Amino acid sequence: MVHNSKMAYDLGIDAGGTYTDSVLIRKSDGRVVCSNKALTTYPDPLEGIKKSIDGLDPQKLKFVTVVSVSTTLATNTILEGTGYPVGLILIGNYDIPEDSEIENWVMVKGGHDSNGEEVTALDLSAVEKFVLEIKSRVSAFAVSSYFSVRNPEHELQVKTLIQELTGLPVVCGHELAQSLGAYERGVTAYLNAQLLPVAEGFLKTVVSEIERRDLNPRIAMLRCDGSVVSMLEAMKKPIESVFSGPAASLLGASYLSGHETCIVIDVGGTSTDVSLVHKGLPYLSEAGAVVGGWQTKVRALRMETSAMGGDSHIWVKSGNIHIGPRRVIPLCRAAVLYPDFISTLKKRWIPDRLKLDEHIQATKFFVRTEQKPVNLNREEKELLALIRDEPLSLKDVYWDKNILPSKRVMDSLIQKRLVQVIGFTPTDALHVLGEYTEWNVEASEIGATLLANFIGIDRHEFCLNVKRLFARNMARDLIAFLMEGVDRAEIEKMFDGNFFARFKVDIPVVLLGGPVKAYVDELKKLVDAEVFVPEYSEVGNAVGALAGKGTKRIEITVRTLYSESKYDLKTKGIFVYTPVGRRHFIVRSEALEFAESFGRKLVLDYMAESGLLPDQVTVSVQKNDIKVHAGEIPIETRFIFEGVANFNVYEKALTGQRKKDEGFTELTEQFHSLDCNSHRDLSISENYE
Repeated sequence: MVHNSKMAYDLGIDAGGTYTDSVLIRKSDGRVVCSNKALTTYPDPLEGIKKSIDGLDPQKLKFVTVVSVSTTLATNTILEGTGYPVGLILIGNYDIPEDSEIENWVMVKGGHDSNGEEVTALDLSAVEKFVLEIKSRVSAFAVSSYFSVRNPEHELQVKTLIQELTGLPVVCGHELAQSLGAYERGVTAYLNAQLLPVAEGFLKTVVSEIERRDLNPRIAMLRCDGSVVSMLEAMKKPIESVFSGPAASLLGASYLSGHETCIVIDVGGTSTDVSLVHKGLPYLSEAGAVVGGWQTKVRALRMETSAMGGDSHIWVKSGNIHIGPRRVIPLCRAAVLYPDFISTLKKRWIPDRLKLDEHIQATKFFVRTEQKPVNLNREEKELLALIRDEPLSLKDVYWDKNILPSKRVMDSLIQKRLVQVIGFTPTDALHVLGEYTEWNVEASEIGATLLANFIGIDRHEFCLNVKRLFARNMARDLIAFLMEGVDRAEIEKMFDGNFFARFKVDIPVVLLGGPVKAYVDELKKLVDAEVFVPEYSEVGNAVGALAGKGTKRIEITVRTLYSESKYDLKTKGIFVYTPVGRRHFIVRSEALEFAESFGRKLVLDYMAESGLLPDQVTVSVQKNDIKVHAGEIPIETRFIFEGVANFNVYEKALTGQRKKDEGFTELTEQFHSLDCNSHRDLSISENYE
């Protein structure tokens, strides 16, 4: 077969916030044979993907059999708050955090208990009223019902109603997570709904570009847990790709460095991610992914993520330097993209020191994107009309006005991707220092001079301070990740104080991303560690998109049901809770036997989506018994099934010919044909959502 010959190659693509990377790996020996970087195009990534692939060997491209994609698109969208507007419907009695940033939401009566029994009738009229009020302002809806993992009936009723009223996409919490935590499931569904248009646009772009080149490879996408899924599955559940970029960097760093265990710091354009690979597998979070302050129920890398990247906005206020959180176009790059920008920058608008904020900066400029405006209010329309296709400062935008635009209105236009921002960045600082000179150095120097004047230092010292601050934040995130549970304020004290001690890291620290070599020495001053940058580190994410192993984790609980009377301790039966439903047994041994065989089957059928056959997957089983007293029959037994591909997915995917969705669909149908009686069960530790 072709894939066993020396003429077969795999294509890895990583679309980051700043660059889109492509790499070809020879199948016969796993060596990187060529790579290329191109600027990510905003808001449509097509041109960036095209240019990235164009830089690869055209003859080798003809023999590509697998294409695997990773992206920071979902992560950056959430971090920057640029997701599409969504309406969230919470069914039941929820405790909503005071700092929740969800705008369009409602809480209605309904929900179930831990046994799947209805506790309150669903208030469909309240749902209908809310949906009709906001349908013109949102792109999708998210629904989460109390204990929907035990009974999704209310979520499904609301989904049907919304689709009838609006025709818009609806995401349900139980479709994305089976673990308890109703609000967190709601957040997961909410974020997933925000990302639907983003994911659809991105994935269709990838497919169209591959088809345009007359290639016929298998196309897959890396998920946040290091596994891969079909493009169709990725389009349905984009939230599961929220950390696919970091997962790719982690796996790519391990692959390129030759270390099966190492900690990885990936510096992208928008964010910096710290994560760990242990014995060749990503170190996963039990609690679910946290991104941009949002706690989700997505099983993903345990990772420390900060909104700090090479293109993060550097701004000053009250004599202090601030990094981020938003990504901007660096001044040095803007001078190349817009030929007249240097003259605009030289006008040197100096705002009032007392009015400085994130938007009011001497080095910040605004430019229109090609995104089509939809549903803008009067203020947004007025401000957008003043912004042109060439970069303008706020002074230029409001030349004839006596007041500057509202930060709220400008933020809204940026969130809706109608306005792109230009500003000073860590990349500009490295240009001034001569450590990275890819773009226009003069633009960076002008910007550094303007900002340094507000601090009272020269531009060289200003850029050194930016570099030191960046490295310090890298070190802080590194130690915070390794010392989980330690107060970050205490970590900060170690970096701030003058002690005869410093942090030591016992495993290799691998840096990935752009000009990361510039930060190696500064990082070593702060942390005692083996820090290095491997060859091809600049395209490590694209390598990682091809280096992941297929993994799948499934939990099944077997619970004994007793009489509700304290005088009658006889067993009434046993419930087996699975991701696709529950089944009632009389005999415990039969329940345990079913749980173990069914769990293995769920894992293997899921892995078939990646083209893997049963003999290509190793399934491990962890069994935990919960007892009230020693020696008694367990009241609950939890099985954890974990399937791991025996080989890299991109190698083995070609040998499996099963249909992607056939296995899971068949399995679900078989399950629901079983006699699953609805009995009340004894709630133990899972009474609370």
